[in-house]
Amino acid sequence: MIRLPPLTLEELPDDLRAMFTAATAQMGFAPNDVLVMAHWPDLLRVLGPLVFTVWAPGEVSMELKRMVGLIASAAGGCQYCVAHNAHGLKLDGVAPEKQAAVWEFDYSPLFTTAERAALRVARGGGLAPNGVSAGDEELADLMNHYSPRQVAEIVAVIGLFGFLNRWNATLRVPLEAAPAAVATETLGSRG
Repeated sequence: MIRLPPLTLEELPDDLRAMFTAATAQMGFAPNDVLVMAHWPDLLRVLGPLVFTVWAPGEVSMELKRMVGLIASAAGGCQYCVAHNAHGLKLDGVAPEKQAAVWEFDYSPLFTTAERAALRVARGGGLAPNGVSAGDEELADLMNHYSPRQVAEIVAVIGLFGFLNRWNATLRVPLEAAPAAVATETLGSRG
Protein backbone atom coordinates (compact mmCIF):
# COMPACT_ATOMS: atom_id res chain seq x y z
CA MET A 1 0.00 0.00 0.00
CA ILE A 2 1.35 3.41 -0.98
CA ARG A 3 2.35 5.57 1.93
CA LEU A 4 2.30 9.00 0.26
CA PRO A 5 0.03 9.35 -2.79
CA PRO A 6 1.33 10.98 -5.97
CA LEU A 7 0.03 14.42 -6.82
CA THR A 8 -1.80 14.88 -10.10
CA LEU A 9 -0.27 16.78 -13.00
CA GLU A 10 -2.74 19.60 -12.36
CA GLU A 11 -1.48 19.98 -8.77
CA LEU A 12 2.11 20.64 -9.85
CA PRO A 13 3.47 24.19 -9.95
CA ASP A 14 4.10 25.37 -13.52
CA ASP A 15 7.90 24.93 -13.38
CA LEU A 16 7.55 21.40 -12.02
CA ARG A 17 4.93 20.57 -14.63
CA ALA A 18 7.54 21.38 -17.29
CA MET A 19 10.12 19.19 -15.51
CA PHE A 20 7.60 16.37 -15.21
CA THR A 21 6.75 16.63 -18.91
CA ALA A 22 10.46 16.42 -19.80
CA ALA A 23 10.92 13.40 -17.52
CA THR A 24 7.87 11.72 -19.05
CA ALA A 25 9.20 12.31 -22.57
CA GLN A 26 12.63 10.95 -21.64
CA MET A 27 11.29 7.86 -19.85
CA GLY A 28 8.33 7.02 -22.07
CA PHE A 29 5.84 6.99 -19.17
CA ALA A 30 4.71 9.29 -16.34
CA PRO A 31 7.02 8.59 -13.35
CA ASN A 32 5.10 8.29 -10.08
CA ASP A 33 8.16 9.03 -7.95
CA VAL A 34 8.34 12.54 -9.41
CA LEU A 35 4.67 13.09 -8.54
CA VAL A 36 5.31 11.89 -4.98
CA MET A 37 8.39 14.12 -4.60
CA ALA A 38 6.28 17.07 -5.72
CA HIS A 39 4.77 17.17 -2.23
CA TRP A 40 8.00 19.07 -1.46
CA PRO A 41 8.46 21.25 -4.55
CA ASP A 42 11.88 22.60 -3.50
CA LEU A 43 13.24 19.05 -3.22
CA LEU A 44 12.15 18.30 -6.75
CA ARG A 45 13.58 21.60 -8.01
CA VAL A 46 17.07 20.68 -6.81
CA LEU A 47 16.88 16.93 -7.47
CA GLY A 48 15.61 17.34 -11.04
CA PRO A 49 18.79 18.98 -12.37
CA LEU A 50 20.92 16.34 -10.60
CA VAL A 51 18.94 13.54 -12.25
CA PHE A 52 19.18 15.16 -15.69
CA THR A 53 22.94 15.71 -15.20
CA VAL A 54 23.60 12.11 -14.16
CA TRP A 55 21.56 10.77 -17.10
CA ALA A 56 22.98 13.23 -19.65
CA PRO A 57 25.28 11.83 -22.31
CA GLY A 58 28.79 11.68 -20.97
CA GLU A 59 31.83 9.47 -21.19
CA VAL A 60 29.97 6.40 -19.88
CA SER A 61 27.40 4.74 -22.15
CA MET A 62 23.73 4.88 -21.20
CA GLU A 63 23.68 1.10 -21.31
CA LEU A 64 26.32 0.88 -18.60
CA LYS A 65 24.73 3.66 -16.54
CA ARG A 66 21.41 1.82 -16.60
CA MET A 67 23.01 -1.52 -15.70
CA VAL A 68 24.85 0.20 -12.83
CA GLY A 69 21.52 1.70 -11.69
CA LEU A 70 19.81 -1.68 -11.95
CA ILE A 71 22.46 -3.58 -9.97
CA ALA A 72 22.77 -0.82 -7.32
CA SER A 73 18.97 -0.79 -6.99
CA ALA A 74 18.78 -4.56 -6.66
CA ALA A 75 21.45 -4.41 -3.95
CA GLY A 76 19.51 -1.61 -2.27
CA GLY A 77 16.26 -3.58 -2.40
CA CYS A 78 14.27 -1.20 -4.63
CA GLN A 79 12.21 -3.08 -7.18
CA TYR A 80 10.74 0.22 -8.41
CA CYS A 81 14.17 1.41 -9.57
CA VAL A 82 15.15 -2.06 -10.85
CA ALA A 83 12.07 -1.99 -13.10
CA HIS A 84 12.79 1.58 -14.24
CA ASN A 85 16.33 0.66 -15.26
CA ALA A 86 15.14 -2.49 -17.05
CA HIS A 87 12.67 -0.33 -18.97
CA GLY A 88 15.47 2.07 -19.88
CA LEU A 89 17.69 -0.79 -21.09
CA LYS A 90 14.89 -1.94 -23.38
CA LEU A 91 14.32 1.59 -24.70
CA ASP A 92 18.05 1.83 -25.40
CA GLY A 93 17.89 -1.37 -27.45
CA VAL A 94 19.94 -3.60 -25.15
CA ALA A 95 19.45 -7.23 -26.10
CA PRO A 96 16.96 -9.09 -23.88
CA GLU A 97 19.55 -11.84 -23.39
CA LYS A 98 21.97 -9.37 -21.85
CA GLN A 99 19.26 -7.91 -19.62
CA ALA A 100 18.32 -11.39 -18.42
CA ALA A 101 21.99 -12.25 -17.81
CA VAL A 102 22.67 -9.13 -15.72
CA TRP A 103 22.33 -11.16 -12.52
CA GLU A 104 25.20 -13.39 -13.68
CA PHE A 105 27.42 -10.53 -14.87
CA ASP A 106 30.39 -11.94 -12.90
CA TYR A 107 30.68 -14.89 -15.28
CA SER A 108 28.37 -14.29 -18.26
CA PRO A 109 30.24 -13.97 -21.57
CA LEU A 110 27.83 -11.17 -22.50
CA PHE A 111 29.71 -8.75 -20.19
CA THR A 112 33.15 -7.27 -20.72
CA THR A 113 35.80 -7.22 -18.02
CA ALA A 114 35.25 -3.46 -17.72
CA GLU A 115 31.48 -3.87 -17.30
CA ARG A 116 32.06 -6.51 -14.63
CA ALA A 117 34.29 -4.11 -12.69
CA ALA A 118 31.63 -1.38 -12.83
CA LEU A 119 28.81 -3.73 -11.84
CA ARG A 120 30.78 -5.14 -8.89
CA VAL A 121 31.23 -1.59 -7.57
CA ALA A 122 27.52 -0.92 -8.22
CA ARG A 123 26.55 -4.03 -6.25
CA GLY A 124 28.76 -3.10 -3.30
CA GLY A 125 27.91 0.59 -3.47
CA GLY A 126 24.19 -0.16 -3.45
CA LEU A 127 24.40 -1.90 -0.09
CA ALA A 128 24.00 -0.20 3.27
CA PRO A 129 26.50 -0.19 4.81
CA ASN A 130 28.56 0.21 1.67
CA GLY A 131 29.97 -3.09 0.48
CA VAL A 132 32.76 -1.86 -1.81
CA SER A 133 35.89 -3.69 -0.68
CA ALA A 134 37.69 -2.05 2.21
CA GLY A 135 41.04 -2.86 0.62
CA ASP A 136 40.20 -0.85 -2.51
CA GLU A 137 40.49 -3.87 -4.83
CA GLU A 138 37.13 -3.22 -6.51
CA LEU A 139 37.81 0.48 -6.99
CA ALA A 140 41.32 -0.22 -8.26
CA ASP A 141 39.86 -2.68 -10.78
CA LEU A 142 37.30 -0.08 -11.85
CA MET A 143 40.04 2.51 -12.32
CA ASN A 144 42.03 0.06 -14.47
CA HIS A 145 39.18 0.20 -17.00
CA TYR A 146 37.81 3.72 -16.72
CA SER A 147 39.13 7.28 -16.60
CA PRO A 148 38.64 9.37 -13.43
CA ARG A 149 35.75 11.18 -15.18
CA GLN A 150 34.10 7.85 -16.04
CA VAL A 151 34.56 6.60 -12.47
CA ALA A 152 32.87 9.80 -11.26
CA GLU A 153 29.92 9.16 -13.63
CA ILE A 154 29.56 5.55 -12.49
CA VAL A 155 29.69 6.48 -8.80
CA ALA A 156 27.23 9.34 -9.41
CA VAL A 157 24.71 6.82 -10.76
CA ILE A 158 25.22 4.65 -7.66
CA GLY A 159 24.85 7.69 -5.40
CA LEU A 160 21.72 8.92 -7.15
CA PHE A 161 20.12 5.52 -6.75
CA GLY A 162 21.10 5.45 -3.10
CA PHE A 163 18.62 8.29 -2.64
CA LEU A 164 16.01 7.05 -5.13
CA ASN A 165 16.07 3.49 -3.78
CA ARG A 166 15.37 4.63 -0.26
CA TRP A 167 12.75 7.17 -1.35
CA ASN A 168 10.77 4.77 -3.51
CA ALA A 169 11.04 1.70 -1.28
CA THR A 170 10.23 3.60 1.92
CA LEU A 171 7.17 5.29 0.43
CA ARG A 172 6.13 2.24 -1.62
CA VAL A 173 5.76 4.38 -4.72
CA PRO A 174 3.47 2.48 -7.11
CA LEU A 175 5.24 1.03 -10.13
CA GLU A 176 3.92 2.18 -13.47
CA ALA A 177 2.60 -0.36 -16.00
CA ALA A 178 5.30 0.13 -18.66
CA PRO A 179 8.37 -0.58 -16.50
CA ALA A 180 6.51 -3.37 -14.67
CA ALA A 181 5.79 -5.13 -17.96
CA VAL A 182 9.39 -4.78 -19.18
CA ALA A 183 10.85 -6.03 -15.90
CA THR A 184 8.54 -9.03 -15.93
CA GLU A 185 9.42 -9.77 -19.55
CA THR A 186 13.18 -9.27 -19.42
CA LEU A 187 14.16 -9.96 -15.81
CA GLY A 188 11.51 -12.50 -14.87
CA SER A 189 11.28 -13.61 -11.27
CA ARG A 190 14.81 -12.31 -10.54
CA GLY A 191 13.80 -8.67 -11.16
